[in-house]
Amino acid sequence: MLFSLICTDKPETGLALRKENRPAHLEYLEANIDKVKYAGPTLTDDGETPTGSLLIIEVADRAEAEAFASGDPYAKAGVFENVGIMATRQVYPKA
Repeated sequence: MLFSLICTDKPETGLALRKENRPAHLEYLEANIDKVKYAGPTLTDDGETPTGSLLIIEVADRAEAEAFASGDPYAKAGVFENVGIMATRQVYPKA
């Protein structure tokens, strides 16, 4: 089942924590690459400054999606102000 993870950085501290924990975050994604369908930062309108993360993952159920989200080094480091987890279905491009 596909789940979207929409993560919003804390305004005051998120960017610094994001930079500090990026190597561990990327290692976590690589270690779980079989679950990751899409991962990348959300950005300010100038396309430069990260404001959060958007991930699409394929896991068995919501419990596994929640475990994936809470296991992310960004989440453990307190980068995020909010993490939304929603089930989704791919329509386009056609799989």
